[in-house]
Amino acid sequence: MKIDLPKTDKIRIVIIGGGFAGIEIAKKLAKEDVQVVLVDKNNFHCFQPLLYQVATAALEADSIVYPIRGIFNKQKNFFFRQSEVEAINTDEKFIKSGRRIIEYDYLVVATGATTNYFNNEGLSVSAMPMKSITEALDLKYLILQNFEKAVSLNNKRKLQGYLNYVVAGGGPTGVELAGALGELKKFVLPKDFPELDINSMNIYLVHSRDRVLPMLSDKSSAKAKKYLEDLGVTVVLNTRVLDIQGDYVQVNTAKDIIARTLMWTAGVQGNPVNGLNSEVIDKSNRILVDEFNRIKGYEDIFAIGDIACMISEDFPRGHPMVAPAAMQQGELLAKNIAAITKQKELTPFVYNDKGAMATIGKDKAVVEVGKVRLSGFIAWIIWMFVHLKSLVGYRNKMIATYNWIRGYFTSEKGIRAIIRPYEFMAHKKKRKKIFRKRGD
Repeated sequence: MKIDLPKTDKIRIVIIGGGFAGIEIAKKLAKEDVQVVLVDKNNFHCFQPLLYQVATAALEADSIVYPIRGIFNKQKNFFFRQSEVEAINTDEKFIKSGRRIIEYDYLVVATGATTNYFNNEGLSVSAMPMKSITEALDLKYLILQNFEKAVSLNNKRKLQGYLNYVVAGGGPTGVELAGALGELKKFVLPKDFPELDINSMNIYLVHSRDRVLPMLSDKSSAKAKKYLEDLGVTVVLNTRVLDIQGDYVQVNTAKDIIARTLMWTAGVQGNPVNGLNSEVIDKSNRILVDEFNRIKGYEDIFAIGDIACMISEDFPRGHPMVAPAAMQQGELLAKNIAAITKQKELTPFVYNDKGAMATIGKDKAVVEVGKVRLSGFIAWIIWMFVHLKSLVGYRNKMIATYNWIRGYFTSEKGIRAIIRPYEFMAHKKKRKKIFRKRGD
């Protein structure tokens, strides 16, 4: 059974995924004489770089999401269908969701990335990921619940388990998350929980390499590490997290760390759709594409964004899995699809690296653009401007601006109410099932 769409003689471009890449290509096709159909399991676009601020109560969830239909309400050739795509039928040219299908002339896979636990089943059950708005809210409520439970405990070891946090991964997400936790410890929690000795709270950032933010220079990396330590974060380098068992996080180079909560930001992998030739999926689950983002072996299917792996001399592992690369690929592919419909020559993709940045807290950020390296207040202002500009929707921009300005002058965070308690039992049952299977 076909999913209902307006009948048309125009070429139909179907896009799977409403992330940065999918939204960008759909926008850039607005003036083309084609039918654009975007399919996503959610009816909103999420600004993932700010998920950590939702998890640490700096922003509310509705500040970083925006309805997809609202983005395209003036685009006449655009149609949205909320559905989770299960498979692609490349022979008959349709995508499948349950018993329903959508036919395509050209297909664009923009399904993004998901958390990579590197085949560690225990971590996949017990660690807290942060790749979706639901996961960010789960983490927020878990943090708040931990402190609500801590005020009722008199067992020192159990109390310490609830007060301590481990962040695995020293990339931008891990650094920003650890810094936000440090700000909570320094400015917010002492006022919310005066009964607790917040000074005994420990935040550990565990990273497998010899410095945090390895994509930046040694100087910026060292600056970020100092900012973290100024906020009370213990940075543990050249160390891998192995597992979490009850009140202990196991690492490979030292004794176990007392903590009940492990936040996993140590890796991502592609999130491909079933139906493609297995030979086009690499070890990190990304889809191999040519210089035009066309999936190798297919003439009418493309992949863009985090899911796409375009190997070149400059990028032997593919382009970085960041929003600017995804948006640039989406913009160019829209032009190339228009060129295909007009039988014109295609333009190969060339990544314009606009630099990298990370914020560690108020007045604390590092920015690198080319040879320019900035840190401190100026870098923080640049970080804030870039993220505000990228947020979708005037309302979201205004709310984020208000929250950041208020936070700058008052060190206050957003609403810290536990509206939807995080439930542990489903994870515990799943973990026991895995361990029984493994014989542990």
